Formats: sequence, structure tokens, C-alpha cells
Amino acid sequence: MNRTAVGVDIAKNVFQVHYVDQETGELVNKPIKREKFLEHFANRAPCVIGMEACGGAHHWARQLMKMGHEVKLMPAEFVKAFNIRNKNDAADAKAIWLAVQQPSKAVAIKTEMQQAMLGLHRMRQQLIKFRTMQINNLRGLLMEYGEVMSKGRAKLDKEIPLVLERISERLPAVVIDTLREQWNGLAKLDEQVAQIERRMREWKKEDMSVKAIGEIPGVGLLTATAAVAMMGDPKAFSSGREFAAWVGIVPKQTGSGGKVNLHGISKRGDTYLRTLLIHGARSVIENAKEPGEWVEQMKKRRPKNVVIVALANKIARTIWAVLAHDRPYQKCYVSVKPA
Repeated sequence: MNRTAVGVDIAKNVFQVHYVDQETGELVNKPIKREKFLEHFANRAPCVIGMEACGGAHHWARQLMKMGHEVKLMPAEFVKAFNIRNKNDAADAKAIWLAVQQPSKAVAIKTEMQQAMLGLHRMRQQLIKFRTMQINNLRGLLMEYGEVMSKGRAKLDKEIPLVLERISERLPAVVIDTLREQWNGLAKLDEQVAQIERRMREWKKEDMSVKAIGEIPGVGLLTATAAVAMMGDPKAFSSGREFAAWVGIVPKQTGSGGKVNLHGISKRGDTYLRTLLIHGARSVIENAKEPGEWVEQMKKRRPKNVVIVALANKIARTIWAVLAHDRPYQKCYVSVKPA
């Protein structure tokens, strides 16, 4: 049975749908109110519905799948190739309709729990950014009055009470009180970050996938929870290399005439997960007592940063293998390629 292909351009209030009616052959491209969107597909025969992987897409995909429809989420840059000339809702819906009929790798649809964990990561990341801004702001203001603070948060907390006491003799009390309030606010931000991390640890205890990849060297709490949440369904990737390419830690390729040139890593995909993997690999190389023979051999012939990225690539592949094959991590496991 050939399912009707439908392109949906989602938005805040008005969605645009584009499809060809199989009964009449009529080309349909019309807006639908948000409240009427699910009702439009409730009594229809199963369709192949394409949407861009953007804000709200995973929610609508889950709702449509409950009705029996097949949903395909696609990267926006893939859809962009099918948008000809003007860009508007009708043209976007048509471009999505064209794109959903092409063979391509769909974005794995995340569960509500996976999205919830990603929400915790985003909120934690935002708090850390705000805390860093707050610290830099304090340093800059104190420098205006001739007080240069030492590097590091610990030294800042140790020195700032004495600094505020010293400059209080020559500055208005309102300025000193405000600076002290800003400094005390750092502790509140610390507590909010710690609370989010405690909730992540609780999820780690309950989720077997997070527990399994948490045994891999270089994979800590943040990397384990972020990898499981961002990956969605691990079987959406055909191999560990494909997952590493999705993260953006494989060489970028250019070439022509049968000649392929390899460059630095592509840096495609999610920057946050890629950063966590590289930091984890750096931790293994710098702190592990026995990083492994593979790492030791590579360190002899390659620069340190290249080794770090190569190990991050290996960690990403190991994460995929553990999740896709549903097996525990084994340090001495050797992959045997079929003959």
C-alpha cells in the first residue's frame, strides 16, 4: 500500500501542510490552526509525514505516530535544497513534501524522558554560562578600582572578602553592598547547578543504558546522560562510525577525480556532545594510570591534540556499540570482522 506523502511546516500557531489527494489528484497546500492539526490527521489513512527537526517536532511526531502514521524528521539543511526561489510557509511545506520522498537518514524521534534530560543539560549549561559572566563582571569591576583578582574560582572566593573590606573605605556603601550581593549570588548558582546534577544521578541509577555506557573510560555523568538523550534510538545509526560522523569527530573529506583528501574533523552535529567527548578523552590521556596500548602507541607518532580527538572518536563508537548491541562494556573486547 502506497502511503500518501505529506509535508508539514510546523510553527507556533499556524501549520502549513502540502500533499496530493490520492482520490482526486488535487494538490493541497493549506494552513491549519494548531488546535485543529491533530484532528486533521485523526481519521486519515496512514501517511508518511515529513517535518523539519526543529522546536516541537519531536512532540508532534510522537502524537502522529500514536495515530498510526509514519513520521520522518529531517535536518533543515537537507530540506533547504528543495526550497526553490521564495521562502514562505507554502514553499517550505512543499520543500518538506519533496524531501520526505527522497531516501535519506531520518533524525531519530526522542522520547519525552530523553527530551527532559536534554532540558536539564541545557538549563545547567545556561546556569554555568551565567555564572561565568557574573565572575568576569566582578573581576572587571574590581579592576577599575585597582584590585586585580587571582585566577580561579577558589582564589576569588578567598580574596574577595578582604578586597571588599579594603575598598569600602573609599567607595560608597551602595556599591560595596551590590558587589557583595553579586558575589553571594554565585553560591546560589552553584547550588542550582548541583541540584540539576543530583537529578541527573538519580536518572542514571534508573536508566540501564546510561549505566552501561558509564563504565566506559572517559564517559562520566554528563557524557552518559547527554549521549543517551541525544542519540534517541541507537539502531537509527548503522555503525559506530556513522554515529561518530553525526557527532562531528571524523575527518572532513574533499576530493575530485577519485582522489579523496582528509582534513580536520568536520565539527558537524551537536557541539555540546562533541565537547563532552573530547573533554572525556583528554581526562583519560592526562589522568588515567593505564590509558591503553592503543593510546600509548598513537602518542608516539601523533600530536597530543590529535590523539585526544582520535580517542574521543573511539569513545563515541564504543558508546554506540554498547547501546546498539545491548551488551556491557568490556575493556579487553576485540572486534572480529566477518570474513
